[in-house]
Amino acid sequence: MKLKCYFIFFIAVIFFSCKEREENVFIKVKGTKFILKNKPYYFAGANIYYAAYLGASKEGRERLLKELDLLNSYGITNIRIMGASEYSSFKKAIHECFILGPNEYNEQLLQGLDFALSEIGKRKMHAIIYLTNYWQWSGGMTQYLKWANDFQATDPDVNNEWRDYMTQSATFYRSDTAQKIFRDYVYMLINRKNTFSNILYKDDPAIMAWELANEPRPGPDKDNDSINIEILTKWVDQTAQFIHSIDPNHLVCSGSEGIVGCVQSIDGFLKIHCSKYIDYLNFHLWPKNWGWFNSIQPEKTFSSTIYKTTNYILIHIELARKLGKPITLEEFGMERDSGKYNIESTVFYRNKFFQHITNLLLDSINNNSPIAGFNFWAWGGYGFPANVDEVNIKNPMSFVGDPLSEPQGLNSIFASDTSTLKIFRNFYHNIKNISDTKAY
Repeated sequence: MKLKCYFIFFIAVIFFSCKEREENVFIKVKGTKFILKNKPYYFAGANIYYAAYLGASKEGRERLLKELDLLNSYGITNIRIMGASEYSSFKKAIHECFILGPNEYNEQLLQGLDFALSEIGKRKMHAIIYLTNYWQWSGGMTQYLKWANDFQATDPDVNNEWRDYMTQSATFYRSDTAQKIFRDYVYMLINRKNTFSNILYKDDPAIMAWELANEPRPGPDKDNDSINIEILTKWVDQTAQFIHSIDPNHLVCSGSEGIVGCVQSIDGFLKIHCSKYIDYLNFHLWPKNWGWFNSIQPEKTFSSTIYKTTNYILIHIELARKLGKPITLEEFGMERDSGKYNIESTVFYRNKFFQHITNLLLDSINNNSPIAGFNFWAWGGYGFPANVDEVNIKNPMSFVGDPLSEPQGLNSIFASDTSTLKIFRNFYHNIKNISDTKAY
């Protein structure tokens, strides 16, 4: 009898030990910290929206492998990538997409995502995957409305009616039929078996998190703000719960820009992100888009840009502290000097901007704040800016960091931008030292 009990105890110890080791391979949240293998997880990361597009062809895979190795050598270990794009007729939307229609998917692109995730995992890097887009450049939320109700949204790149488009995009949250089409895709993707690694996505440690959408907004500012915030809050909570119900291993975040993406409302940001199904917070930072910085007159606007940048970052760190969750700066960028976008143009002000941000984040991490890392926008790698009509899977060198609705190369960081990459490498070495000296 004693022997039997010892045997059962021995098996139980092995089982729970294996279970613990299995859980340790996934990034988790403990209070305001990310934890990986019993240590705090901090990261320097990049945005490569087109990773699956490179993974979808032989030539693209060769480029992707080379670039992942280069990024890894500079301490860039976290990659934010597109996991969904919706085929639309918008003028400046990418026309090779993951989703061709309800329950009709592009296997070539899905295998491209398989390849990217497999290679990211081999390098002990991690991916954040966003699942749709509030904006038009990848099809986005309005395309679900088209499929659901034959509703054709206005194309803001044609008529410049951005307020109308934003209102239309936000109606996605209230369409049951659109949600069904969206959730069918999400369910399929999370349960997909990677054709290269043979790992189910929901069991893949290379994935850090599922992101509900790129920059989901409740609508344009000052347009039934309180009602729209309630609608988005409900969608965020219910969609995050849905993802957790089919994937208990990975984190879920919203993809929000922060206060700017919540009709300029601190209370709105807090309300949208208080859901217990949202594991951590994120925010974006775009000085030019928000009217802070003018690259043609940098000497007149850079100092105030730094002041506003510092304030915006510190406010979001305090909001994360208030909600008791980690937070990441998952998009920030600045164009090359004088607004030029060819590879040879200088990046003096961009480097000063990035250096200030990484210094501020490092100081905050050293002071035990909830900030955990960043994903700069965006990686251009060995790509070369091309005409938007030439950007496609068959021409993998044409992909740079900028979506087709923007000048190609405008905010891209290329492999030749070594002065910028060294800023990120220094940040990585500092956060690695912090992580190595702590355990949980």
